[in-house]
Amino acid sequence: MKTAIITDSTAYIDQTILHKLNIHMVPLSVIFGNETYREEMDITAEQFYEKVREAETLPTTSQPPIGQFVELFEQLKEEYDAAIVVTLSSGISGTYQGAITAGSMVDGIDVHVYDSEISCMIQGFYVLEAAQMANEGKGSDEILARLEEMKKSISAYFMVDDLSHLQRGGRLSATQAFVGSLLQVKPLLHFVDKKIVPFEKIRTRKKAIKRIVEVLDQEAAHNEPMKAVVIHANRQEEAAELKAELEKEYPQIEWGISHFGPVIGTHLGEGSMGIGWYKI
Repeated sequence: MKTAIITDSTAYIDQTILHKLNIHMVPLSVIFGNETYREEMDITAEQFYEKVREAETLPTTSQPPIGQFVELFEQLKEEYDAAIVVTLSSGISGTYQGAITAGSMVDGIDVHVYDSEISCMIQGFYVLEAAQMANEGKGSDEILARLEEMKKSISAYFMVDDLSHLQRGGRLSATQAFVGSLLQVKPLLHFVDKKIVPFEKIRTRKKAIKRIVEVLDQEAAHNEPMKAVVIHANRQEEAAELKAELEKEYPQIEWGISHFGPVIGTHLGEGSMGIGWYKI
């Protein structure tokens, strides 16, 4: 059996890697007024953050139309027996359910939709692993079993830098944002039961990043091989510096850099940083 691997754009996997590993990507969109942009296709992360700074109101986000998944499945069934779709968490988007509905509408291909229960390049970890296995000729059952094994050790923590961004998005009152900014509060967030929830409130950006590294340190203490990623919202240089420091501190970990693209960036805001990891 030949298995196709599909993901949505919020995994933020580089286009060259998508092409190299034969991964199919279905984009989510951001909407500024009457203008809709498919992330990773019509607008780059840098262009997005620039537009947000100029916009009076935050953009909205939109999951892929079900028809887009249907069209892709119809194309893939000519070449593949099965498809695995890895989506961002069903707790923050209807993309997972949309892919399930689309799969039920297409005959001739066995569609499996996998809820990563997370997003960004941590979701991408599942996708890359699945693609490598599919390219080795592994079947969908074996791939899905491996994804479940990975889920046991996958973690990610994010720092929100700009409280005014959360306030504009309706997540904080104006008073909370004002007081928080005065105190330099940097909320740490993580995924619990498929949703993004607060982890801790930390004073100052430096301390917030240090706290994320402390959580990582607990996982890395056994010196097991791991993969990890530094994720940034338009802070490429800072992310590269942090990655370089962490590579020295944790040589047993294979490090990468990724970004918060338009859809996730709409909710977290520019300047956000995160680290995600799993045990190999």
